Amino acid sequence: MLKNLASSLFLTERQADPDLDASVPKVKGRVITTLQKAKEVRPLVEKCITIARKSLLAEEAAEQYATTAERGSEQWRQWRTSEQWQQWNNAIAPSVAARRRVVQMLGDKEAMRVLFEEVAPRFEGRPGGYTRILRLAKPRLGDAGTRAILEFVGTHDRVRRVSEKPAFEVEDTEEQDETAAVGAPTENSTATEDQPAVVADSESGGEQPQTQADSDEKA
Repeated sequence: MLKNLASSLFLTERQADPDLDASVPKVKGRVITTLQKAKEVRPLVEKCITIARKSLLAEEAAEQYATTAERGSEQWRQWRTSEQWQQWNNAIAPSVAARRRVVQMLGDKEAMRVLFEEVAPRFEGRPGGYTRILRLAKPRLGDAGTRAILEFVGTHDRVRRVSEKPAFEVEDTEEQDETAAVGAPTENSTATEDQPAVVADSESGGEQPQTQADSDEKA
């Protein structure tokens, strides 16, 4: 079960044709399973990636002795019987042993090929921590099992964005002063015709508004 789950994770990175392959993954580098299975299969996936990553050095060293001739051609046969092929064979031997080891661990040659060609070069400079587990809130239907996502890091990483402070335009101080001066009342303001002045009434002891007729009689 763990071998099939690990192989399924690697096979999501393959270049599949939707017209020919019926099991095309929706999202590459990700499988959804239960939380317990994800925790159990994660060490197997990490170990396979580590083996494949270390074998990249052997493949790079063997490239200087390789040939570009087509297999079965006369030039390839000459290279096959030369000393250069022996040097290439000695240099590529660790990579061949690593591929055989991964096939034994996964049980799938296609998953091994995808691992060495697609996944391993991506983590060439990473010493560990190739996968992560994300717990899902919605349980599985039927048995209500806790579901989780097992995926490779570096593809669907969250990018933290720092919020920027809002910028406000500063108005001219002269306009602000003029607006304040127009709206502020003055101390020497007098009563207008619509607003009669208030005079003291000696008889009532209170203040009453002075009308125009009263002012004429007093005059």
